Amino acid sequence: QVQLVESGGGLVQPGGSLRLSCAASGNIFSIYTMGWYRQVPGKQRELVAAITNGGSTNYAESVKGRFTISRDLAKNTVYLQMNSLKPEDTAVYFCNARHPLFPMVHNYWGQGTQVTVSS
Repeated sequence: QVQLVESGGGLVQPGGSLRLSCAASGNIFSIYTMGWYRQVPGKQRELVAAITNGGSTNYAESVKGRFTISRDLAKNTVYLQMNSLKPEDTAVYFCNARHPLFPMVHNYWGQGTQVTVSS
């Protein structure tokens, strides 16, 4: 069982920055793909950014050039640096850990952290 704990959400003005953190229980980054998703009421959860066990990254088109996903192997923590935030980035952000070979069995979520972009 993998446990994920997010932190770092909050209220920020448009154009501002936030960094989200996701602490994982144990050294899983060498196996799992880590991702950040977000969800607004009434809409499906969407992928924002992901980083594979090999370190490859991918981003949603809407955040390319503004968000950066990274990880600290020593701290078992994955980050999402969010710059140039827009009101449409407002959502609950969730951390995800997914086993690349057994995604239906080993797929874990954090509790979510609210990000609100508003003046």
